[in-house]
Amino acid sequence: MKSWRNQIISKGEEMSKKDTNPKDSIGATKADLSLIPASALVHLSLALTEGHLKYGAYNWRVAGVRASIYKAASGRHSEKWWNGEDCDKKSLVHHLANEMACCAIMLDAIECGKLIDDRPPSLDMNELFTNAESVTKHLQREYPSGPGRYTEANNE
Repeated sequence: MKSWRNQIISKGEEMSKKDTNPKDSIGATKADLSLIPASALVHLSLALTEGHLKYGAYNWRVAGVRASIYKAASGRHSEKWWNGEDCDKKSLVHHLANEMACCAIMLDAIECGKLIDDRPPSLDMNELFTNAESVTKHLQREYPSGPGRYTEANNE
């Protein structure tokens, strides 16, 4: 006996195979916001709530933001998380949520024409990464059995 949830899922799967709903063909071409994990939205909302309480909601749409400030803040949050600190000690907001907030604000500022683009002159990063790939492959051939990454497990 299938549960009601499985019956709904089965019917949904069955319907997704049929091209009977004219809304499906139109809806399938729209941005699929259902792909955004709810957990990410909750964490992002906490980071933006902190910003709202400290600076005012959507302040960047009025004042504008410098790309370099948000790139630097995003990098600091990323490095804190990468080096073992999950949440900001004062706000308790996850560092990855703060990093998402920095990116969300920059994207919104771009869409609103409020990003002050103070990035350095452009550099072809694709070419740089492609060249680095060949050096990485060379290094891997030279040192095929390196020790790998050290983790907290190495300290035990």
